[in-house]
Amino acid sequence: MILTYKYRLCPTKEQSRKLERIVEIHRQLYNAALEERREAWRRCRVSIRYNDQAAQLKELRTFDSDAAWLNYTSIQQTLLRLDKAFSAFFRRVKAGEKAGYPRFKGRKHFKSVRYVYNDGVRLKNGRLYVQNVGQIRLFQHRPLLDGKIKMVVLKRDGDESWQASLQIEAADIQGCQRKQPAIGIDMGLESLAVLSDGKVIDNPRWFRKAEEKLAQLQQRQARCKPGSRKHKELGRQITRLHQATANKRRDFHHKLADGLVKNDGFIAVEDLNISGLARSRVSKSIADAGWGQFLEILEYKAKEAWVQLVKVPPKDTSQNCSRCGRYVHKTPDVRKHDCPHCGFQVHRDLNAALNILALGQGATLGQRVAVKGS
Repeated sequence: MILTYKYRLCPTKEQSRKLERIVEIHRQLYNAALEERREAWRRCRVSIRYNDQAAQLKELRTFDSDAAWLNYTSIQQTLLRLDKAFSAFFRRVKAGEKAGYPRFKGRKHFKSVRYVYNDGVRLKNGRLYVQNVGQIRLFQHRPLLDGKIKMVVLKRDGDESWQASLQIEAADIQGCQRKQPAIGIDMGLESLAVLSDGKVIDNPRWFRKAEEKLAQLQQRQARCKPGSRKHKELGRQITRLHQATANKRRDFHHKLADGLVKNDGFIAVEDLNISGLARSRVSKSIADAGWGQFLEILEYKAKEAWVQLVKVPPKDTSQNCSRCGRYVHKTPDVRKHDCPHCGFQVHRDLNAALNILALGQGATLGQRVAVKGS
């Protein structure tokens, strides 16, 4: 089981400049490697792969002082990053999806560098030692789980702050299924989630609350001359506002998921196609709610706590009656489930949560669950 622990770094000004230099050199190497692949195919119809480019590193470091200054294996990780981008591109082409050829990276779109632990980076005296940078203060707000640290990712978070993500290979937790309540969760936009026990989780709408202030800052920036000191300062304020919104959302998701795995021994959720829903007319609201992030956090926390989490098909979970199983059509604006067959009346989302729980429990028993139509 691979777990990731994210910590805030507190580098000095000199350490920040060195970290910036490391990221910038890696960005230039990434773009140069991408250019080599493109030109080799355009001119000679030759495909260059990771092994071909990695074999050139030793020679490159003999005449390129910037590449020689970097940690060797971190450069390999950057080349692997490019190789993964091409692998994903060819996979999408083969599947007939929108391909998305790998692009050159600008400074704003290349923010992280990957290291193999104990090769240029390691924890030392409560700090994080990085080759050519030194020991950086680390805000370790929670202890690391026992396990082997495999990788460390250094990332520039905005224009001013840095963070380190430590990837740990931990043994799968052994234990027995907890005999605690089972719960079904229906994700929504009116409420962030409705549980099958009747509890409603309000949707804080973090981005919507910050939207007015964000618009004001963007309008003020648009009136400034690009590249001016005021333009840059407003850009930093916009970045900090986006970061604050994302941090509030992530903190809420972590606390909500933590409470669920502590109180319940079985959790059923819908297997939502979030990427598809994100292209609909409610895409902004879905992104604001952060369904994907919450379900990802809930999944790994459930695994850590030895709580069984089951994903069920979302088809008709809000349309079928959770009591009699009959199909009751409802348009999205109808918020109440009123079954004409058995008389069961309940909020639409609670009805869906009950259906999700029933489907999840049926799936764990190995039963073929099908909700009957009318």
